[in-house]
Amino acid sequence: MTNRVAASTTISTIKILQQPSNPAWIEQAIANLDTVLLDHSHCERKAAGVAINLMFRYPSHHKLVRQLTAIAREELEHFELVNQWLEKRKIALAPLNAPPYFTKLKSQVRHGEPERLIDSLLLSAIIEARSHERLGLIGDRCPDPELGKFYRSLMASEARHYGVYWLLAEHYSDRFTIESRLAELGEYESNILSTLHHEPRVHS
Repeated sequence: MTNRVAASTTISTIKILQQPSNPAWIEQAIANLDTVLLDHSHCERKAAGVAINLMFRYPSHHKLVRQLTAIAREELEHFELVNQWLEKRKIALAPLNAPPYFTKLKSQVRHGEPERLIDSLLLSAIIEARSHERLGLIGDRCPDPELGKFYRSLMASEARHYGVYWLLAEHYSDRFTIESRLAELGEYESNILSTLHHEPRVHS
């Protein structure tokens, strides 16, 4: 009962997520913590790459470039911190199969501008919001208290990141358009995660 209440409270504060994570996901994640930690390393690296790619694609968007420079820097700092945990737990850096989550979300990005920019920013916001939720779940359930504390320490950054992407989308469009599109993308994201992927990942 406590876990369901906590999940509902979390979602109520993350308005861009339409559904909480499947309870089976946290069970899977805790049972495969080393794999999830390795995947987390890949996620931080990819998150930095997303911010950098947007800066290269839209170099004249000064507000975007300035704010995503800070996000890319922080994502790389998190990448290094997660890698330190991998080393501490003697987990070798290695490739992992990517879950379908990111590919499916990317398929929703429209062609043409400014739709492409808006969708890219909103999907990044949704991904960061989901990361915020899931890192908190791992932090609360982690059998290693020190690692759990580390995961909880990342939550504020993830919340800030999804806020930056969301506000950037509003900056380059209007609130009505953003809220309408965010509802569509949020529903699609929740549908992806309604079926648990067989391989444990941060976004599975």
